[in-house]
Amino acid sequence: MEHPSRVGKYEVEEFLGGGMSRVYRAKDSILGRRVALKILTDAAAADPEAKARFLEEARLASSIAHENIIAVYDFGEEQGRPFMVMEFLEGESLRDAIQQHRTGDFARRMQIALQVGRALGHIHQKNIVHRDIKPENVRVDPAGRAKLMDFGIAKADGMPPTKAGFTVGTPYYMAPEQVMGEDVTIQADVYSFGVVMYELLTGKKPVEGETSEMIFHKVLYEPLNLEPLHEAAVVPAAIDLVSRCMAKAPADRPQGLGIVCGGIGEILKQGALQPRPAPAEPAGKPVSVDAELPEFLQTFPAPLRTQGGLALLAGIATIVVMTVVFFALRLARII
Repeated sequence: MEHPSRVGKYEVEEFLGGGMSRVYRAKDSILGRRVALKILTDAAAADPEAKARFLEEARLASSIAHENIIAVYDFGEEQGRPFMVMEFLEGESLRDAIQQHRTGDFARRMQIALQVGRALGHIHQKNIVHRDIKPENVRVDPAGRAKLMDFGIAKADGMPPTKAGFTVGTPYYMAPEQVMGEDVTIQADVYSFGVVMYELLTGKKPVEGETSEMIFHKVLYEPLNLEPLHEAAVVPAAIDLVSRCMAKAPADRPQGLGIVCGGIGEILKQGALQPRPAPAEPAGKPVSVDAELPEFLQTFPAPLRTQGGLALLAGIATIVVMTVVFFALRLARII
């Protein structure tokens, strides 16, 4: 597929990447704003199922308006190829931010998780299950705002269920029921969110494997390894929240992202209210409680009431005493 120079009113500026669909930076020639243009390739456009899925993604995404979800401005077809016009996002994917250690401190990471959780909670209220929550599908802009992207395999209420035994999603982030090819609910997104939160807090995936079969076996049967969370000094409340989100059974997970976001909010609140230890007083700083000093020392200048000053006075006093004793002994011999 050759890169187009123009699609409708959109002037193509730069190829950004893609697989079955190509994404370009483009400019709306009428409104003058920069946009992201996503076009289905010729091969994919020739597949009726792929074409229908692309158009369904466009319809779903264009029906959603939320500060933490990428905005879709327009969609249509150009020479038989469906296209979608989206908000152009600066910044980087959450995947790159994690790998490059640019997610900030614990509070900053929890804020990112909270934004993603709110975005998911919003689409769940519209009876949409995303089904592909992963760091690659979250964009973090320079201001620290996270945005959920890519509704390519999202499932809205009323859409036909996935065929029995057919799995859809990314192996590392798939819930057990998703692995089994069962019809998923929003609880599958809760599980995937827990995986992303685990990775955000530790920099590691909770499940690793050389093949999809190995990964699926661990997802289905092996208990969650919490050790990396402890090694990362994650607070117990956050560890408990991740653990509950990643419970094997949907019924054992928090029932919806609203509850999860409430938990994150409480963790952030407690972290903000936690008293910080007082910094160590540097050498040369006056003793903080002058009342504890003998009365005659309280009349000394402030520099002499420091730890260093008092040590100097003690040294001088010792020298004076030793000198007095020496001369007293010499005088005693003379007499």
